[in-house]
Amino acid sequence: MALDATTVTAAGPAAAPPRTGVTLHRIARRRSTIAFLMALPLIAVIAGLVAWPAGYAIYLSTLNRRMTSFIGLDNFQILLESETFRMVIWQSCIFAISAVVLKALLGFWLAHMLHHIPTKGQRIWRGLLLLPWVVPPALSTLGWWWMFDPSYSSLNWLLNAVGAPSVPWLGEPGWARASVIIVNVWAGTPFFMIMYLAALKSVPDQLYEAAAIDGATGWQGLRYVTLPMMRNIISITVLFSLIVTFANYDIVRVLTNGGPRDLTHVFASYAFQVGVLSGNIPRGAAVSLFMFPLLAVVAFFILRGVNQRNREMA
Repeated sequence: MALDATTVTAAGPAAAPPRTGVTLHRIARRRSTIAFLMALPLIAVIAGLVAWPAGYAIYLSTLNRRMTSFIGLDNFQILLESETFRMVIWQSCIFAISAVVLKALLGFWLAHMLHHIPTKGQRIWRGLLLLPWVVPPALSTLGWWWMFDPSYSSLNWLLNAVGAPSVPWLGEPGWARASVIIVNVWAGTPFFMIMYLAALKSVPDQLYEAAAIDGATGWQGLRYVTLPMMRNIISITVLFSLIVTFANYDIVRVLTNGGPRDLTHVFASYAFQVGVLSGNIPRGAAVSLFMFPLLAVVAFFILRGVNQRNREMA
C-alpha cells in the first residue's frame, strides 16, 4: 500500500535522527572531565613548585658562572672531567642503593613481626617505631652527631665498656660513609614498615590457609603467597625511597658536611657546596640535574614491571 505525501511529511520530522552535538551539560557529567577539573589545583601546584624550578634549573645549567652568557653543556663536561664529581656519583649510588636495600629488608622484617602481634599491642609498637620517621631529620641527625662525636661519643663509651677500641665514626672515609647510611636507615625504615604492614593486612587469610592445607611451610608461604601479593607495593616503595635518598641533603650536611676530603658528598650536598658556598650557581644546577637520568632509568623499569603485573592480574 503506497503512503500519501501527507503521511510522509508528517512522519519525516519524527523519524529524523537525534542531534549528536555535545552540550556543556554532557561535558560536565563526564567523570573524566570532572576528575580533571578537580585535579587542576594540584596540577597548578606541581607546575609551580616542580615543573617551573626544574625548567629554570636546566636553563641555569647552560650559563656561565656570572650567568651572563650561554655556554651549552660546558658545565656538564667540566663536572664529568672532575675526579671529585665522579667520586660523588659513585658515593651517591653506593649510599642510595645500600640504604634503600637495608631499609626495605628491615622494614619488611618489622612489618612481619608487627603483623603477628595482637591489635592492642600492635598500636603501641607501631607508634613507637614510627618515631624516627616523625622526628625532623636535621634534629635527629644532631643527636646522632653527638653519639658519633670523637670526644663525647656514647657509642664509643659503650664499646670501651666492653673492652672494644673506639671507632673513628666521622674521622675516616669508610666509617663516615657507614655513619651516614646508618642514620638514613634509622630514619627511613619506619616508612617501609608502615607501607609493608598495610600491604600485609590486605593479603587474604584464605591464601595462607590454602597454602597450609597443601603442606607449605612458613618460608614457602612467605615466598609464594606474601611476596607475590606485595610485589607492586614493594616496587613503588623502593622507587619512592630511592628518589628521596638520592636527594638527601640534611643528614650529610649536618653529620659530615661532605667530609672527610669530600668523600661522603651526595648529589644534593655537593650541589649546595658548588652552587651556594662556592658561588657557581649554574654548575650547582648542573650537579643537581645529574640525578634525573639515573632516576628516570630506574623509574622506567620499575613502573614497567608494575604495569606488566597489573595487566597479568586483570
